[in-house]
Amino acid sequence: MNADRSDQAAQAAVVLSTHSDLQAARALARELVERRLVACVNIVEGALSVYRWKGAVEEAREVLLVIKTTSARLDELARAFAQLHPYDTPEWVVLSPEQVAPRYLEWLREQTS
Repeated sequence: MNADRSDQAAQAAVVLSTHSDLQAARALARELVERRLVACVNIVEGALSVYRWKGAVEEAREVLLVIKTTSARLDELARAFAQLHPYDTPEWVVLSPEQVAPRYLEWLREQTS
């Protein structure tokens, strides 16, 4: 199941973000999948975010988005995400996996092409 980091794993990317509510997060996820910018979005309800915003420490219930795509789609995904996401400063953290199962990577590429 190990894939070579320099070849296969470098082709995959995971983006972390949050959204204010489940309904809007689902709509965003569906739009990104329909546009083939991502293969999958896991939506995790119940995240409690603690953060500093405009000089004050805030807390908010949010929905965590775990977005799976390919590195080739990241630029276009970032542009679409900026247009579709309602936050002034949406979370956009891209993770590069160390390993990706070859069959999963194949599926990921098929879904985003």
